[in-house]
Amino acid sequence: MIIIGIDPGSRKTGYGIIENLNNCNHYLGSGVIVLNESTSLAKRLLILNDQLDEVIQKFRPDSGSIEAIFFAKNVKSVLILGHARGIALLQLARHHLPVFEYTPLQVKQTLVGVGRASKEQVQHMVRILVNRPHSLMSDDESDALAVAITHAHYLPYLKRNDRFS
Repeated sequence: MIIIGIDPGSRKTGYGIIENLNNCNHYLGSGVIVLNESTSLAKRLLILNDQLDEVIQKFRPDSGSIEAIFFAKNVKSVLILGHARGIALLQLARHHLPVFEYTPLQVKQTLVGVGRASKEQVQHMVRILVNRPHSLMSDDESDALAVAITHAHYLPYLKRNDRFS
């Protein structure tokens, strides 16, 4: 099972791809789609759309996982983030991938065992779980990989309860 994890953003969108084989996660790739803030939102969303399409075509995942939207004080930021999430969801659906959403709390609890874990703790566990202990990766990449790992962790439950379709 190849899983793509996406950490959407209007300026940076992280993606991470793992293969889950016999409950072991193997790193296949990750990266960040960086969008120029001086470009109009519409153009940034088009670029994000096109680049996510390329990533999905390259890695051919079997399912997609994405960080669920959270509440924030800045309404404008959340609305813009929602646009980026919409593009990510659209691309996953366009490629006929089942989509699973996980809250930041679920991701942190799954990887670190604590819902209030720091970014550094999450990134450290991601490196361990994908066997890349010394690699340099951005927060966006590690967050995307964390969402993919969380989905891999939930796979046996989803399959047992016939929720994977």
